Amino acid sequence: MRGGVPRHRLWLIAQTESVTIKPIFAQGPSQTARVVAAVILSLILLVLDHRFHHLQQLRSTLAFLTYPLHYLADLPLSASHWLGETTSSRDVLLRQNRELRDQNLRLRVELQKYESLQAENMRLRDLVDSSFKVGDRVLVAELSSVDLDPYKQQVLINKGSASGTFEGQPVLDAHAVMGQVTSVTPFSSTVLLITDTSHALPVQVLRNGLRTIAVGTGRIDQLKLPYLPTNSDIVEGDLLVTSGLGGKFPPGYPVASVTRIDRSPDAPFSTVTAQPRAHLDRSREVLLVWTVPNQLPVTPRAPAAPAKPDTKATDDDAREPGT
Repeated sequence: MRGGVPRHRLWLIAQTESVTIKPIFAQGPSQTARVVAAVILSLILLVLDHRFHHLQQLRSTLAFLTYPLHYLADLPLSASHWLGETTSSRDVLLRQNRELRDQNLRLRVELQKYESLQAENMRLRDLVDSSFKVGDRVLVAELSSVDLDPYKQQVLINKGSASGTFEGQPVLDAHAVMGQVTSVTPFSSTVLLITDTSHALPVQVLRNGLRTIAVGTGRIDQLKLPYLPTNSDIVEGDLLVTSGLGGKFPPGYPVASVTRIDRSPDAPFSTVTAQPRAHLDRSREVLLVWTVPNQLPVTPRAPAAPAKPDTKATDDDAREPGT
């Protein structure tokens, strides 16, 4: 024993001091080298994922494995929303239901207005297309009222002499001839439809140029052609257009389509009916037409010197009324 310390303890202390203490962590590369290596590895992974999509499967697997963590993190917020909706008072639910019902009613009313505007827009577009086809000066007018007399087929439009409307002016819709102006006031005009019993319109068959007269029957969907001989070249489906011979309507405007032909050997004329192409019972907007020749000023001509009458021309003129 030395100094009161047992001998065996002195031996253990000497053995402990002679042993070299090793560090817990082995010496590795510097921090800078580690950062550079991490950056290089990140760039390699980015290139592989962006250019070659090699990490798509790994990303999907990691997303699947971490989904429970996302669900657990979002669970408190979702639970609070569910609890708040579940515990809403009856008064709040009734108020929300009433507001939604009122809003639905307003939206349905606005939808009806938009449908009406859409239909009006389509009608106006048809009128614009028709005015381009006509090629004359035109003015769009709108129906103000319809004559309720069952024996008259006429309507009132909102354009009058202040807009340049005149008696006898042709009136069309987007499809065909509707009628002509019969009376004019400063701000309105009366239009006699082609189906009125007092209206007669010179027409011709578009297929072969056969001329005749289309007379109104008093029915909104029917015209008659009473002056066609039995052997006339006309068939069902033929399109009738204005011939321009009456001086009121320019030639070439559609009028009606032939719907029925009755030929009797004992009668000198056929019974032919046609259906107007214009929507006489549905059109709200119409076209007032000014033909181009009528707008040009008439220049007086100097009297021509008397010439020897041409026999051939005289014979042709004599045959013209019968053609």
